[in-house]
Amino acid sequence: MRQADAPRIHDASLRILEEIGVRLEHDGIVARLLAAGAHAGPGAQEVRLPRAMVADYLALAPRTVELAARDGASVRLRPDGDTFYWTNPGLQMLDADRVRDATSADLAAVARLCDHLPHAQGVMGMAMADVPPPCRDFTGLRVIAEHTRKHARVLCFTPTGMQALAEMGRVFPGPWYSIGFTAHGPLRWTALALEIFHQSAGRGIPVTVNGEPMAGVTGPVTLAGAVAVGNAEILAGIVVNQLLEPGRPVIYNLGLAHAFDMRHATAITGGPENVLFAAASAALGRFYGLPSASWVSTEAVCEDEQAGLEKAIGFQAHAAAGVSLVWGLGQLESEKTMSLAQLVIDDEIIAYLDRGRRGFQVTDGEIAFDLIREVGIAGSYLETDHTFQHFRAQLFEPGVLNRRQREECPGPLPTVAAARAADILAADTEEKTTPDQSAELRQIEAHYRQRLLGE
Repeated sequence: MRQADAPRIHDASLRILEEIGVRLEHDGIVARLLAAGAHAGPGAQEVRLPRAMVADYLALAPRTVELAARDGASVRLRPDGDTFYWTNPGLQMLDADRVRDATSADLAAVARLCDHLPHAQGVMGMAMADVPPPCRDFTGLRVIAEHTRKHARVLCFTPTGMQALAEMGRVFPGPWYSIGFTAHGPLRWTALALEIFHQSAGRGIPVTVNGEPMAGVTGPVTLAGAVAVGNAEILAGIVVNQLLEPGRPVIYNLGLAHAFDMRHATAITGGPENVLFAAASAALGRFYGLPSASWVSTEAVCEDEQAGLEKAIGFQAHAAAGVSLVWGLGQLESEKTMSLAQLVIDDEIIAYLDRGRRGFQVTDGEIAFDLIREVGIAGSYLETDHTFQHFRAQLFEPGVLNRRQREECPGPLPTVAAARAADILAADTEEKTTPDQSAELRQIEAHYRQRLLGE
């Protein structure tokens, strides 16, 4: 999809919202939309959104979204700015060749490792098997906060859990965590998603509004049709969020869209179609003046050649398309599995690609003609002060990729990356919260566990 195609997709999505509508499974939000100018659809909780109404609420969303980090390295997402990276939610952990359910200790390890990986700007929550499902959102935020100072992107499981998250948000200043939810397509936002939007409104919490059409299943198999449906879902989600909190920071995310593998009946997350959907997310984000998001995934079940191929191409293509925020660091197996070794490898892939995108300057100083004259014919630049002063800024220095001779090669890349992750975690003994901050987070956690579980 070209940038020039964005207006046509936009027009198709507006026609969908005006003529077909969207189901919003929340009576209170439906009533507020109808009072604001929406039209009732033919079915229960179905509404049709006029074009002018969509435009009015889109105009309220800020063009820049700040994602604060407690280490001071906050980022500002812009529709035409730099690309930043997060980890990914997961259900399982890959340890060497063994896959098991993820736990809170695994989320802690991911968070601690990310504290030392320069290209991991945010840590996402995970489905922790040792935590009751209704508590996984706020317990996850507490675990992330205690093990990293980087931005936290929590998962939301219940409206009550969102209340706990809101209380935890006051422990540290700024938008140090964000939330998000996905439309349950086609053209449907569930009661849970809408109540999460409702409970979180009025607090300035950044929210990622996700459309996730599956081409051939929850959207037309033609990619343009799937994009039009997903875009309509996102526009409806943005309207809802701006209705509830005018000016709320939102991130436009069509980059979760994927296709359906007709032979194996699986969702495709690492194919070329995902690259095309990410490019569409970036193009439409720019069209609306909003930061965009996408994910980079792979169907590979271990840190193998397929994972390297799909993720390297994915990171390169998504950044080249101008996506503002890409998540997927460390993930395998279509988002189900996280790997600490893959997390280290992905950070290195991004460092490699960033060096290529940075290019080099062509100035008199960079050409260094006087030095060339001084070294002359058949001389050596290795011993010069110029080389010593400039080589670190000019030359990419890998952390886990091999550059040694065969006899000194440390082993396969996954083995080297796993060892690197273990070394980082073993050396990380710094507390990320003060005792008072940790006590406050745990007090909130205990209070809401009591409310939800009666403990």
